[in-house]
Amino acid sequence: MATPPHPRTWVLLAMSVGVFCVQLDAFALNFALPRIGADLGAPGDGAQWAVSGYLLSTGTLMLGAGRLGDLFGRRGPLVLGLSLFGAASVGCALATSLPMLVAARAVQGAGSAVIMPVGLALLTNVYPEHLRGRATGLALGIGGAATACGPFVGGTLTETLSWRAVFWLNVPLTALGAVWASRAAESRDTGGPRRHLDWRGLLTVTGALAALAVLLDRAQRGAPRGEMAFLVLLCAALLGAFVHAERRAPHPLVGFALFRNGLYVALTLTGAVANTAAVMFLFVVPQSLQDRWGCSAMAAGVAFLPAALAMAVGGPLAGRVATRDAAPAMAACLGAGALGLSGLALAPSFPVYLTVATCCGAALGFGNALTLVATQGVIRPERAGEASGVTKTVITVVAGLGVALAGVGAGAAADTALLVTAAGCAAACAALLGWRVRHGPDLGGRGRCHLR
Repeated sequence: MATPPHPRTWVLLAMSVGVFCVQLDAFALNFALPRIGADLGAPGDGAQWAVSGYLLSTGTLMLGAGRLGDLFGRRGPLVLGLSLFGAASVGCALATSLPMLVAARAVQGAGSAVIMPVGLALLTNVYPEHLRGRATGLALGIGGAATACGPFVGGTLTETLSWRAVFWLNVPLTALGAVWASRAAESRDTGGPRRHLDWRGLLTVTGALAALAVLLDRAQRGAPRGEMAFLVLLCAALLGAFVHAERRAPHPLVGFALFRNGLYVALTLTGAVANTAAVMFLFVVPQSLQDRWGCSAMAAGVAFLPAALAMAVGGPLAGRVATRDAAPAMAACLGAGALGLSGLALAPSFPVYLTVATCCGAALGFGNALTLVATQGVIRPERAGEASGVTKTVITVVAGLGVALAGVGAGAAADTALLVTAAGCAAACAALLGWRVRHGPDLGGRGRCHLR
């Protein structure tokens, strides 16, 4: 008689499926937008809202979702997030107008916002410390493969079947993931008051993040200055209200003690730079393969495959990095990323470009995964949802800011974006190394990095 899987295996399976679907849908529609616009009669760049609605919803809700999982249990929200994502995928596949599609994508983003921080926190709590990083790294590696291959999976399905097939693909996967998640062991924060939610903090920070997300989206579309100024003021006012509410709350949504954990803050901020570089890499390289080097969409997908696989391998490798080595490993990734992005902008031939892209993809994929693995290793497990929500929110917001400020275009504009991003990686690498020299290598030790 076969031995049943350990309960924590169900968590790993559910999280792997969830992060795969979340990352796939974040990037799979890039090549399908023209067809979506034509099929649904969307004028101009209206179809872009199918991507923006998903990203705005995800970035806005992650922080609150992580803490809700800590307070009320993580298994139920993970099941809910997977189910919501799958149900919304059905709505996307059946959409007959652009507003229907955008609304379904926003619901999909809400499911994504629950899956990522709650799933990471559940993995952190059900796996023992010596296996925790490897399990998280494996799940993130699967997500990394979906991130890197998403645009070409979406393009291929759109050309051979329909853009709706991208969404139908999610349905059986999320259903299976929800079943696996329902078999997982439960966990929650047992160190604080049960079921006490800081509603004022939740509403103000969600509003601030929503205003910031809309601001970033409108900035990339060239919105009028008056509208931009209003959004900036609204975001600042809501953020100020959030800080004021947290200082007065007896049980805040985000404990400010988290930000006294120096290693957590250092890894989150520099990891945000690595994530921004990875996003820029994923936008610019596939586009450059077609515009600069003359590849068809299919040929570009094949040419990008080594870089995509290199990014995916980064997750499992990051899971093997000890906490004490996280800071120097992140600095190495940022330094290699800076060199790789510069090399892409200056590559003299196609073979050189592909070689540099593969090496750069490996460095950025490793750094991106290391951010989530290492930050979960330096906080108390019972507050893992809070920490993962903060980390995911920070890296998402910084990536949005980076893409908006650097700009992503073709030709010389793409090379400029790569060089600007490379400079950011180099600056973050230098800052992290300087911080580590100042505070010493012992800060990675267990006793001091669990300051909570």
